[in-house]
Amino acid sequence: MKRTLVALAAFSALSPVFAQTSAPAASAPAATKREARVEERIAELHSSLKITAQQEDLWSKFANVMRDNGRTMADLYRQRIAQRDTMSALDDMKQYEQITQANADGTKRLVEAFEPLYASLSPEQKKLADVSFREEHGKARHGRAHRHPHAAGADAASATKP
Repeated sequence: MKRTLVALAAFSALSPVFAQTSAPAASAPAATKREARVEERIAELHSSLKITAQQEDLWSKFANVMRDNGRTMADLYRQRIAQRDTMSALDDMKQYEQITQANADGTKRLVEAFEPLYASLSPEQKKLADVSFREEHGKARHGRAHRHPHAAGADAASATKP
């Protein structure tokens, strides 16, 4: 259950990255937007989970992993966008493998950071986390499926691995 919740958090935090398909000229503003969405999600979770002063250290570690994962995925997608017109089919597959692996690795790090935080939550906070992650996952999945059908399948698959 905990791993699923963390996977959902990672999925929610990183989902804007998967939906982004802008031109190379727009990649800098898009990266800024991605970072802003990650920061919004961090602030939203912090507030909705009612993180206490005693939990701040564990929360900070979790939030920093979310930020690192967001930057990693943004960098990989920026590279993909910049190279998409010159990639061979093999290069495309290799780059997608790299993105998928980075997503899996990032989710693993997120689980590792979230587990001690989740253990420190009160029963009320755990219920809030369970609901928040479940609702966010449902919104993210529904929205992507309509905007980018082929990307939604990859995202859904990556969210279920841990």
